[in-house]
Amino acid sequence: MDMVTAEDVKQAQQAWGEGVVEIATAHSTGMDYVGRARLHIEALYAYDLGPVLFKPTFAVKQQFRPTFEGALSYFVAENGACPEDNGFAIQGWTKVRFENDEIVINGTSAMVMGNYFFTPPEGDEVKVEFSFGYIADSAGALRIHLHHSSIPARID
Repeated sequence: MDMVTAEDVKQAQQAWGEGVVEIATAHSTGMDYVGRARLHIEALYAYDLGPVLFKPTFAVKQQFRPTFEGALSYFVAENGACPEDNGFAIQGWTKVRFENDEIVINGTSAMVMGNYFFTPPEGDEVKVEFSFGYIADSAGALRIHLHHSSIPARID
């Protein structure tokens, strides 16, 4: 595998955002959104390669999702792994865009943080802060092994 590039990271982010929209679309059109979510996690997360540190935005009681089933529960709330989940990826998102603050490349891995914006059917973007860590798999595809996201702090 050649060195990871910033463009590789941006392509992985685009695939992640498109995958979330595809899951939402499958849900709203009566298609197999759970199957789509499984494919999304299998293709983009590194659960089959080693530990994954996943702290989803709206996870409170079970804050961390170190397993594939915990991640699936967060995305689609269908397998009962985490009863608090309501299916983040089935909320009707129509677009996801990333604004990176910093991309740090380290050979065949990368770390990136910034904001990503989710567009619901009503159209007003929801801003979320993120940090992602990527590792390259044996085929050279970037896979997420660190995913932390949160709603920006409010200072009133």
